[in-house]
Amino acid sequence: MSVETQKETLGFQTEVKQLLHLMIHSLYSNKEIFLRELISNASDAVDKLRFEALAKPELLEGGAELKIRVSFDKDAKTVTLEDNGIGMSRDDAVTHLGTIAKSGTADFMKHLSGDQKKDSHLIGQFGVGFYSAFIVADKVDVFSRRAGVAASEGVHWSSKGEGEFEISTVEKADRGTRIVLHLKSAEDEFADGWRLRNIIKKYSDHIALPIELPKEVAAVEGEEKPAVEWETVNRASALWTRPRTEVKDEEYQEFYKHVAHDFENPLSWSHNKVEGKLEYTSLLYVPTRAPFDLYQREAPKGLKLYVQRVFVMDQAESFLPLYLRFIKGVVDSNDLSLNVSREILQKDPIIDSMKSALTKRVLDMLEKLAKNEPEQYKGFWKNFGQVMKEGPAEDFANKEKIAGLLRFASTQGDDGEQVVGLADYLARAKEGQDKIYYLTGETYAQVKNSPHLEVFRKKGIEVLLLTDRIDEWLMSYLNDFDGKSFVDVARGDLDLGNLDSEEDKKAAEEVAKSKEGLVERLKTALGESVAEVRVSHRLTDSPAILAIGEQDLGLQMRQILEASGQKVPDSKPIFEFNPAHPLIEKLDNEQSDERFGDLSHILFDQAALAAGDSLKDPAAYVRRLNKLLVELSV
Repeated sequence: MSVETQKETLGFQTEVKQLLHLMIHSLYSNKEIFLRELISNASDAVDKLRFEALAKPELLEGGAELKIRVSFDKDAKTVTLEDNGIGMSRDDAVTHLGTIAKSGTADFMKHLSGDQKKDSHLIGQFGVGFYSAFIVADKVDVFSRRAGVAASEGVHWSSKGEGEFEISTVEKADRGTRIVLHLKSAEDEFADGWRLRNIIKKYSDHIALPIELPKEVAAVEGEEKPAVEWETVNRASALWTRPRTEVKDEEYQEFYKHVAHDFENPLSWSHNKVEGKLEYTSLLYVPTRAPFDLYQREAPKGLKLYVQRVFVMDQAESFLPLYLRFIKGVVDSNDLSLNVSREILQKDPIIDSMKSALTKRVLDMLEKLAKNEPEQYKGFWKNFGQVMKEGPAEDFANKEKIAGLLRFASTQGDDGEQVVGLADYLARAKEGQDKIYYLTGETYAQVKNSPHLEVFRKKGIEVLLLTDRIDEWLMSYLNDFDGKSFVDVARGDLDLGNLDSEEDKKAAEEVAKSKEGLVERLKTALGESVAEVRVSHRLTDSPAILAIGEQDLGLQMRQILEASGQKVPDSKPIFEFNPAHPLIEKLDNEQSDERFGDLSHILFDQAALAAGDSLKDPAAYVRRLNKLLVELSV
């Protein structure tokens, strides 16, 4: 190798410095994962070369036998990992080894607390890849050359994992990457063939290309040291191509960590081979925890795509709908061409058939998890529930199936946990109940204590309590479930159908008729503030509430649209009053029009506050209330 040229010393990105420090101190209990991470990266580099070589065979430049080699030197206390994959240019090395090239980095760093135990969990969730080398090494040298460039354009990257790294241009005869780990004094256990072999078998047996170690050949006294012989120590066959009966759970779990670059085991997986009109194999995983970029809909996502076992594309998003973007795994097709592109995938009818089948496969997997492992499904819902709520709008064909997987809080619970499924709700519905009742709002406390629920409490009818920002939008796409329609208890004129007796209905009509005069006075007093005034059938304890018109936007949707700068159509609430409440009785007997007007507006504003809305004129509300308090104190 020739003398290094164009040598530079550069600083790490701030997040990398923090991450390196935390990793070195937090992942000490599981040091051996460094080899798994580096082998996983090497495997990706080889996959990328295979793909680019489809269009440019010259990139293989005489070395078509793709492999990874791991060696060690006990005397020098080094471990070396080498691949003949795509390699890196100088710019690649600066970009990939000096920064964390992953969206969500800022959010990730915010979550770090300084608590080593908690932070090691988060680091595992985020994925660390190359940087795990510094768990066992106090210096790392990387020599690399990108396939297709001259030998004189090799790159040497070097760092001690502190504040900076050096990078220079070197001569490198072969394409690919060689990483030399200079082990810390306490980590020389890894400069051992038996130890390295066991780690590779444990974590990387599923890697679909040979991982080689030097074969131990006894030296004969007086003879020259024999040439290094290499032996493959992993199975070196694609895991998804093997029959399910031959694959252990531990192997599925390790393959997931390789595919997803995750440290935790998956929550569930589904491995299937489809034969017939279409031929493909899929291995799909549900992660245990959400990645930090889950809610960035533009973030990279999708399955690894192979065509006849040849890697073609990372993060092929065309095989699953967007609301299932958290699913990881691989799909290997026999029906696609090797030169397939993202644009072709979007138009190929084969992909539509595969997408439909894979989507059902995931939903079936989640149904099974919900049925057989309810506690685990509860954890899944906490992490991915809001994303699943995007489903009914995006996937009409599976709307009923998705609805069955949704979970909500309800008036049956007392802690706001979203654990109630729609099937559970209907199983304990009242006899004669033909509706699914729900209420949306900003917070659990607000909806739980809403006056809209008073009649439901009195009759013992369960109501779903929806407080996620997406909920009102979700319900605009969910019309019914299992033949029962959804009813927003704060919208329109409440009709309990068979749950109201004929006597109740007749009594309500008589009360409404007797209060027609009060209704007219309130309409005059409230004027343009309301669309309508009527006697309420919802209230038992509160004096008044505001209902939403049947076709009007709810408060949640209005706030979302306003926050995004969109124009919201004008609408006015319906003012409903409880004729049996003492305040309403006093109001009905009030002779002074001025005082009647003040009291009416106070009740209107209180009803708006109870609904979670802000007042249009807070100063007027305070002025009227103070005036009333002065009158009462005189």
